[in-house]
Amino acid sequence: MNQPGLLALTGQVAARYAGASRYARNFVRGKLLTDPATPAILRLARQAGGFGVVADLGCGRGQVGLALLTAGLAQTVHGLDLDPGKIADARRAGAGLPADFAVADLGRAEVPACDTALIFDVLLQMPEDAQRGLIARMAAAARRRIVIRAFDPECGWRAGLGSAMEEAGRRLRRDGSAFRPLPLAAIAAPLRAQGFRTSVTPCWGWTPLPNVMLLAEREAP
Repeated sequence: MNQPGLLALTGQVAARYAGASRYARNFVRGKLLTDPATPAILRLARQAGGFGVVADLGCGRGQVGLALLTAGLAQTVHGLDLDPGKIADARRAGAGLPADFAVADLGRAEVPACDTALIFDVLLQMPEDAQRGLIARMAAAARRRIVIRAFDPECGWRAGLGSAMEEAGRRLRRDGSAFRPLPLAAIAAPLRAQGFRTSVTPCWGWTPLPNVMLLAEREAP
């Protein structure tokens, strides 16, 4: 999406958060405008002719799912996140749209049946066994594709810098989160075993981080 188009879409989505705190409003606007994942996911959705029924795992305040709906690139969105405050913001913002948001622990929660499962920057915060279990549940739930924004721990200097930043952030937050980024091959292998073909493209944009977009598309029968 070109910058004027992204600006217009961001304005439409951000307006839905008028009842949220100033911090939340600024976060949503900034995330949509500056995160390299935003244009990447919109581009993938357009190439696919839309994402259909979307399960947004670790949806936060729901801005990605609402952007897809607003752009006509999703049919419905089911968002899950552990943070009740963020889910409350998402529910208010999604009022009147075909979207629902629920508090859930992704380490155990059922993944809603969907055409497309999205998960950004969440796997690396989970213990390895929980990551593998969630990947398996996504593979069982997604009829067409899975899109993962992942941290590549084998991406040279970016991985070293990103790891240091993640560890520093974890100490500051003291939220008990893990930092266990799986190698991309370990994420892709179980998806391929379940009939998906996988591809990886950089998704770090202007940042120094080792973020990549892993796309898994179900093979035609």
